[in-house]
Amino acid sequence: MKALIFDMDGILVDSEPLWRLAEREVFAGVGIELDDGDCERTMGMRTDEVIEHWYRRAPWHGPSPADVEARLVARMQTLIAERAEPMPGVEHALTMARNAGLELAMASSSPPKLINAVLRKLGFENDFAVVRSAVDEEQGKPHPGVFLTTAHLLGVDPGECIVIEDSPAGVRSADAAGMRVIAVPPAHLFDEPYYDKADIKLRSLEDLRREMLR
Repeated sequence: MKALIFDMDGILVDSEPLWRLAEREVFAGVGIELDDGDCERTMGMRTDEVIEHWYRRAPWHGPSPADVEARLVARMQTLIAERAEPMPGVEHALTMARNAGLELAMASSSPPKLINAVLRKLGFENDFAVVRSAVDEEQGKPHPGVFLTTAHLLGVDPGECIVIEDSPAGVRSADAAGMRVIAVPPAHLFDEPYYDKADIKLRSLEDLRREMLR
């Protein structure tokens, strides 16, 4: 193994509660009431795909899908600046990967504006050799494109990469890319079959061990 690729939301930063808050607020503005289960169904998807998902099911009048996406991103920028905190075990995982001689990268479904906001907030601007957004791919997760591009930019074979993911879409994406997958699901989803494609499941990054990176 030569590289460790982190997802961002729910792995590096405790942002899934912020996404649920932002999505409920923004979609309520166009007449769509979401609950936590609704938000979980689109976890790991790009923002444009989340907007498209709900627009197909309940088309709204007024603001365009692009306008609603812009509102969602702007609301998340504010929430990240105000409330974002690292997930437990992030520093432990970064240090362990460096000590194992692995290249570090990040591959996220979030748009670059939000990736940059998180990196600034958490002080991780210089920790990753490659930072890639699925917005720059033809398709988002669960398509493997964002992980394959990340491996290419690192100069390593996909089979030499380990991915740490929290979402079902992300696990499927990394598996389809031919990479080893360590899943860290939300606690209430830990036993769901969505994560069966992962090679390892952890309750927290604090449980990551050196032998898992070999």
